[in-house]
Amino acid sequence: MKQTLTLTINGKSYSDEVEPRLLLIHYLREVAGLTGPHIGCETSICGACTVMLDGMAVKSCTMFAVQAEGRSVLTIEGLAQNGKLDPLQEAFWNEHALQCGFCTPGMIMTARQLLADNPSPSEQEIRHGLEGNLCRCTGYQHIVNAVKAVAKAGGA
Repeated sequence: MKQTLTLTINGKSYSDEVEPRLLLIHYLREVAGLTGPHIGCETSICGACTVMLDGMAVKSCTMFAVQAEGRSVLTIEGLAQNGKLDPLQEAFWNEHALQCGFCTPGMIMTARQLLADNPSPSEQEIRHGLEGNLCRCTGYQHIVNAVKAVAKAGGA
C-alpha cells in the first residue's frame, strides 16, 4: 500500500505516492531525479549517499523515504547558488580533492556537517569526521586539504 510523501528538497516541494519500503536514496535518484547522491554500498559503509536532513548529515541508504515526511533535504545539487559553487565545492576543485567524483557528493555533505559542528577542526579531527566516507582514488590528503582550506577561510 503506497503512502503519500511530502517533503522539501533543495528548497523545492515534492509530493509523491511511494512504497513504504522505498529508501530515501532511491526516492532522490529515481523519483526526484537528483542523481548527485550516489548509491555505493547500501549498507551505510561508504557514505556516497550522504545528504543533509533538516541540517544534519545522514546516509540516505539507511532510511526510508517516508521517514523524511515533512522534512527538508539538501543534496549536492542544492549547494551552488546563482551559478556560484559552495565554498566546499570550490575547495574540492581548487585542492584537487576528487578524481572519479563518485564519493565527492557524500564527502562534501559530510564535511559540511563536520564544519558546522567544529568550524576550526584539526587535521586529525577532519580525518575522524570523514571516516564514514570511503574514497578509492585520492588517498584522502587532498580531501583533508580542501576541508582545512574552507575552515581557514571561515567556513562553509
